Amino acid sequence: MSTNTFLSSLKNDPAFANVWQELKWRELVHVSTDEAELEKLLGGEPITYYCGFDPTAPSLHLGNLVQLLTMRRLQLAGHKPLALVGGSTGLVGDPRPTAERTMNTKETVAEWVGYLQGQVQRFLDFDGANAARMVNNLDWTAPMNVLDFLRDVGKHFRVGTMIKKDIVASRLNSDEGISYAEFSYQILQGMDYLELFRQYGCVLQTGGSDQWGNLTSGTDLIRKVEGKSVHALGTPLITNADGTKFGKSEGNAIWLDAAMCSPYAMYQFWLNTADADVVQRLKVFTFRSKAEIEELERAVAERPHTREAQRALAYDVTSIVHGAEATDKVIAASAALFGQGELSVLDESTLVAATAELPSAEIGNGSLNIIELLVASGLAASNSAARRTVAEGGAYVNNEKITDPDTVISADGLLHGKYLLMRRGKRTLAMVVAKP
Repeated sequence: MSTNTFLSSLKNDPAFANVWQELKWRELVHVSTDEAELEKLLGGEPITYYCGFDPTAPSLHLGNLVQLLTMRRLQLAGHKPLALVGGSTGLVGDPRPTAERTMNTKETVAEWVGYLQGQVQRFLDFDGANAARMVNNLDWTAPMNVLDFLRDVGKHFRVGTMIKKDIVASRLNSDEGISYAEFSYQILQGMDYLELFRQYGCVLQTGGSDQWGNLTSGTDLIRKVEGKSVHALGTPLITNADGTKFGKSEGNAIWLDAAMCSPYAMYQFWLNTADADVVQRLKVFTFRSKAEIEELERAVAERPHTREAQRALAYDVTSIVHGAEATDKVIAASAALFGQGELSVLDESTLVAATAELPSAEIGNGSLNIIELLVASGLAASNSAARRTVAEGGAYVNNEKITDPDTVISADGLLHGKYLLMRRGKRTLAMVVAKP
């Protein structure tokens, strides 16, 4: 069981007759094999399904979160997940639309496999009757020599079909072209599905709709080799209503690793969701019921200024990824920055994350006069401007109003021994870091 008690408490919506109907309502079905057969399959006895994650970075990101939560929903419906972290496919990388991926060393990929396995384990239940299982495709590709690969697997793929796949076709028509290594990726993924079908009876693969060509390479291979029909489900690519790319914040991906994207940064990302996008995000990224989401949809229409839907979304997703305790710290930090809570109760990592985007300055430990601090932090352009700010009652240090221009902040006043949160007026903030 996941150690994240918030995630462990979440359930599918009982208002739906089956999980397929819930996936459809949540707009998680963009493309699939036989819909009627899939609904019947998912509404019957437990099946085994899988989703793959390639270690092309040291962390998963929000695009992967769509798959992880889809896997979670299927597991809650009684089905058995296989989480594949691709130790072999990660060495090649699936084709990108524009150019070849940079190949990472075997040592780096192996290290990243471990990171991603740890992340995936947080989202699935590895105990019980329908326990998840972690698999690594390096286990069955590493022992295979190239001749066996070509004879036993490659012979079932037709080049004409392979080059018609959207991603391959776009690369063939580009100046970059495509290498044989990336061209062969769909064969490797197809072999994964065949292997999991043989070993575990796996009959469904899920993934992003941009991976549809790779997903169907597996269904086609199993049909040719085993004479059996299996299924694939492609979730939609998440985009913003204005057409911009989803999952980016100031040019950086929103990673699931707290060291790469803090809980504070993640919370703020979801809190800033546009009204036009928030209901769809609630469907995809939370386990809130249809009734709850419809109520939040009414709130967006009738009282958008309250941002109820955004706050619900930010709380749920941050709690799913990092736990409710981390989310509560984030909310406390947000309030404390503007004087609505105690800064002293914030742990250092939360304080640093919450103030990461603020203007900052370093100052010597012996230079903690309020006038110098206001100038050093950029909150006042000159000593005289700083004195006016103090005289007008607009100077704050760690949320304490400073009324005497001769005030010197003692070392005891430093948060965690080195930080001072400076504020001018109600909302203009800066951070000062005292050097040892």
